[in-house]
Amino acid sequence: MDFVLVGGLLTMFFLAIIQLALVLHVRNTLIDAAASGARYGTLADRGAGDAQERAALLIGTSLNGEFAQDISTAEVMFQGMRTLEITIRAPMPVIGLIGPRDLLEVKGHAAIQP
Repeated sequence: MDFVLVGGLLTMFFLAIIQLALVLHVRNTLIDAAASGARYGTLADRGAGDAQERAALLIGTSLNGEFAQDISTAEVMFQGMRTLEITIRAPMPVIGLIGPRDLLEVKGHAAIQP
């Protein structure tokens, strides 16, 4: 009887750790896609639309197309510099990759060349 109780508790603990690792993986992947997309969009022959496409491509390749549904760009002042900012809003994975929408928001910045 004790083995069943302890085994069940350890199984739930193990699954919670795996889910936390998945949430951190998704968050870090989105941050990297936002930063890479922003850098790509600030190249000499690129623009904000190219940055959005690049971020969506990276997210779709790494995770799932559903995580790339809400990507926006803006030109903002960040730490005294003119930058291209990409904001990605995605679902927070609660059970596997399934979760409530728009709970996870990440931003990436890249300096715009004068």
